[in-house]
Amino acid sequence: MAATSSFVVLLVAIWFAAAHFHVLETTGGSRSTFVASFALLAAPFWAFGFGAASRLRRALSASWARVLAPGLLVSSYLVFSLPRGEFQWRYCVALAGIPIAVAALLEFLTSEPSGSRVTLQWPDLVSLAILGVPIVMRWLHGAYPHPALSAMPKLLLTDAALYGFLVVRGLEDVGYDFRPRWRDLAIGLRELVLFAPFGIGGGFLLHFIGFHRLTPSLWEFCAGWITTFILIAIPEELFFRGILLNLLERRMGPRTALLISALVFGFSHFNKRVAFNWRYVILATVAGIFYGRAWRNRRRLFTSGITHATVDVIWGTWFK
Repeated sequence: MAATSSFVVLLVAIWFAAAHFHVLETTGGSRSTFVASFALLAAPFWAFGFGAASRLRRALSASWARVLAPGLLVSSYLVFSLPRGEFQWRYCVALAGIPIAVAALLEFLTSEPSGSRVTLQWPDLVSLAILGVPIVMRWLHGAYPHPALSAMPKLLLTDAALYGFLVVRGLEDVGYDFRPRWRDLAIGLRELVLFAPFGIGGGFLLHFIGFHRLTPSLWEFCAGWITTFILIAIPEELFFRGILLNLLERRMGPRTALLISALVFGFSHFNKRVAFNWRYVILATVAGIFYGRAWRNRRRLFTSGITHATVDVIWGTWFK
């Protein structure tokens, strides 16, 4: 009941945020296709935060079913593109094929002794590359050819990552839980405060940021924070902390794992705004250390997501 009611609230909040920021006017075509497409991606994204992974693992007992099931994620693209005349076969194949390929890699090419803990194996790294590189390189942005919808392919591949690593792989301690705790807020804000001297001071020293004179309303700030938390912070925290850092810690010391995951996070920002934005890479790497610290405190993505989303919104609101 909590998952269903909060999901309805989420959709209503996203609808009002999209309307306020004029997203619906920039997508063309019917608004209903946008809402239906988003809902098809948001439903698994939200359900996994309320324990859907364990239920799916029990329901999908056959290997072929576990491998083919994530291909259904392409339905979001079909619902969006077909009525608008924007359908392209290459995106359809990619958006169906990537989730299936990841599920197949993790189903057939990984193995641990029965009852043992999941450890890092080469198919895990290949799967992360298959999921991450298309987003970093923006290869799938044309699937939803409207600037305001650039997060839709990321949301689809986030669902694929959740399915692959939580359902097929059975990875533990990811911390993908949307039931908030006060401790999440306390630790998330603590790491924000600790990062602030590096983020703000380093940003000015590197000539990466400057003060922004525009002051948003409270509603705009809150709407921006919620959107950032859901569409940017949580997907990235799942990939870099819940999966990558989590797996690296099983092969090496926690400090080395934290540094490597932060470096990968930093370099994933290399092509933001310019061909190679070395300033962004440095600052994102430092931020990744504090996001990792927030996640490791209770191994919860909600915690690091709070730090991540708040940093992004503060930078986007008062700095540029």
